[in-house]
Amino acid sequence: MRVGLLTGGGDCPGLNAVIRSVVRKGVQEYAFDFVGLRDGWLGALQDKVVPLDIPSVRGILPRGGTILGSSRTNPFKHEDGLRRVRDTLAAHDVDALVVIGGEDTLGVAAELSRQGVRLVGVPKTIDNDVSGTDYTFGFDTAVGIVTEAIDRLHTTAESHMRTLVVEVMGRHSGWIALHGGVAGGANVILVPERPFDIDQVCEQVKSRFETNYAPIVVVAEGAVPREGQLMVKDRMLDEFGHVRLSGIGEWLAREISERTGTDARTTVLGHVQRGGTPSAFDRWLATRFGLHAIDAVAEGDFGVMVALQGTQIVRVPLAETTEKTKGVDPSLYDEFEVFFG
Repeated sequence: MRVGLLTGGGDCPGLNAVIRSVVRKGVQEYAFDFVGLRDGWLGALQDKVVPLDIPSVRGILPRGGTILGSSRTNPFKHEDGLRRVRDTLAAHDVDALVVIGGEDTLGVAAELSRQGVRLVGVPKTIDNDVSGTDYTFGFDTAVGIVTEAIDRLHTTAESHMRTLVVEVMGRHSGWIALHGGVAGGANVILVPERPFDIDQVCEQVKSRFETNYAPIVVVAEGAVPREGQLMVKDRMLDEFGHVRLSGIGEWLAREISERTGTDARTTVLGHVQRGGTPSAFDRWLATRFGLHAIDAVAEGDFGVMVALQGTQIVRVPLAETTEKTKGVDPSLYDEFEVFFG
């Protein structure tokens, strides 16, 4: 059997660990051949395919990013997209695909599966917003980066007695903001799932100053004020219908400064959250996902996604995982009520 791999959407730490474990087990245990599709679904459209073997995946476990490249390409937005994907797979005798991606990439995979393409999904995203799995790899690394940044910002905030607003990634879900904010000792955490009250935020900021400490406010890029609008960098849509978000941090700092009469600055962590070497947990999880994904291929169990539930890796139907985004559990609002604006 010849198996193809692709990594789609935003890059994140741990992608190479999945590629490595799929290829190593596939070759050593099942005697499969492997090829990689370059730049996600774009490679499937443009017939950009490279061979993969054990020597080609040596040493990539600690590397961030993906040796296969990635893109936010939706083949169904391109003329004859389905036919072109099928032609590429047929031209290289690819019998099945392992698709590594987030909600958009896996959404394409789910539709291709309905169209008869044999594939298995692997969930990745720093946002941790894929349904059906407790965690996605890349998330733990991103939270660690955010936590370290907040630790550093505490000292400079207190040196100048100013509010520092930290904008983190999270278009639809606030998992990074919540985990990183709590771990870093932020005073206010704002998430997309819960519109915030700017007056309440400012009251918490003033309360912090009254104790002679400078406040740290963590805000996800997709957070919105009550009766407010999403902050959009530009109105151009990508192939999955997403606008580019940016600006909530700057808006928030400006409002805090004007309403409280104190200085406020913004730090946008941006793509630094995606970069660098994966954490030990993400290497462990990505490796397990890869091992179980190739098992599913070997067993002919297609149209599924491997997922972490508790401590077990299970298989869930792809169609179910792409129906909705996994947001922050509402029960956590009560648990961490003191942090939310």
